[in-house]
Amino acid sequence: MSLGTFDCLLSSLRTVLTFMDTNMRRSITPEERLIVTLRFLATGNSFASLHFEFLLGTSTISRIVRHTCQVIWEQLRETVMPQPKVDDWLRIAEGFNLSAQFPNCLGAMDGKHIRVKKPPHSGSRFFNYKHFFSIVLMAVADSNYKFIMVDIGAYGSTADARIFSASRMGERLRANQLAIPESRRLPGSAGPPAPFVFVADEGFALTNHVMRPFPKRGLDVRRRIYNYRLTRARRYVECAFGILSSKWRVFLSSIQMDPENATRVIQACVVLHNFTRIHEASSSVDLDDFPTTTVLGLDRTLHRRPGTAGIAVRELYADYFLSPEGSLPWQRDAIRGSV
Repeated sequence: MSLGTFDCLLSSLRTVLTFMDTNMRRSITPEERLIVTLRFLATGNSFASLHFEFLLGTSTISRIVRHTCQVIWEQLRETVMPQPKVDDWLRIAEGFNLSAQFPNCLGAMDGKHIRVKKPPHSGSRFFNYKHFFSIVLMAVADSNYKFIMVDIGAYGSTADARIFSASRMGERLRANQLAIPESRRLPGSAGPPAPFVFVADEGFALTNHVMRPFPKRGLDVRRRIYNYRLTRARRYVECAFGILSSKWRVFLSSIQMDPENATRVIQACVVLHNFTRIHEASSSVDLDDFPTTTVLGLDRTLHRRPGTAGIAVRELYADYFLSPEGSLPWQRDAIRGSV
């Protein structure tokens, strides 16, 4: 985080981070509160280690981190991650069309397991299929690696499709409350209008607004091209997770907090991720610097029969990507040798 970005962040939070001095002691300044919190999020150091760096008590540091993370989420969420309107969705879709050549795409969706210490008396609820305890960050990202919508705090043992279905964004999508634009024809196509969609992996259910790859068995050229094009768009959320973890290294080890406070830490990091992406937009990102990973991501498939509406939409996109209007010059070379 640059000095200018820090000053902008501090000015946005100064009022709620300012406490009254007393006759017994002077309050900790907003600058120090924010620096302590950012140091914890950026390094993942223990509170005992931060005690020697800032000469504050470990319990004091713990309270500062919890409170500041909550303030960051409450004060900045609507500013850096507002609920998109129709014009915002259209702008996001244009970004995916330009960068990933996937038209009518509203975002890339995936989940990430965040390591936490085992909560007491929790049984196996937080124990995921990769054999560690976690809570799940479910997110939708745009082509600028910013998070559009998030759902945080689901049990690590829960499949990603169920997490999305039970989340607020999943409920609003089913209720048609996300202000998604009306269907429109794909660029250059004379075919029927295509719905705007989110792209996801095999772990999500196929619907008319959520596209997933074709099953890997018995793929023909048409289906392999569709999977390739969808993967090119879906990698943006995986790269967003990579950027998030590389900048906020608290995610590189287990968060030594209870799930409620760990959720606050994740919320603050998501907001700070978008805040820095907005205020340091000149920093370029190479997709090769953040390869897709399966160590902390969600890649378990929940087997269920897709709906007929989702199948029809997927077939429409598959036909378009093979047509002269929607094909890419290199796509056949890219799938050569794929299964």
